[in-house]
Amino acid sequence: MVCLGNICRSPLAEGILQSKVGEQHLIDSAGTGDWHVGEQPDRRSIAVAKKYGVDISDQRAMHFNPIFFEEFDLIFAMDKQNLLDIKQLARTEEEKNKVKLILEDATNNADNVPDPYYDGEEAFEHVYQLLDDATDAIVEKYNL
Repeated sequence: MVCLGNICRSPLAEGILQSKVGEQHLIDSAGTGDWHVGEQPDRRSIAVAKKYGVDISDQRAMHFNPIFFEEFDLIFAMDKQNLLDIKQLARTEEEKNKVKLILEDATNNADNVPDPYYDGEEAFEHVYQLLDDATDAIVEKYNL
């Protein structure tokens, strides 16, 4: 799960999907930017996740590393810009093909998960709902 800073959207996506598939699958998140490396998710992401019984407070932000192409079967980007940024780091077509938009199979007809960083709690709620729908689609599509 990849977003810009790895403190709002991708930690939520990681936590939501992990809560649905359990520990038998490795789910992780990172940011294309390195401004927040080592930090906890945004307090508003932690709060909205907790509201739905998902604990993301132990997560720490990390920067996307091209080694992730080898470590993960799929890489989900929160928006088109992050998708492009990640694909530019890919060395092969096989690596590029691992990168997907998280909402591409969701039922909500949105293209991008908006960055809620500069908005209020309602924006984080909206992001949670988008990601909840998207992770349901991922579980179904990939039989997780």
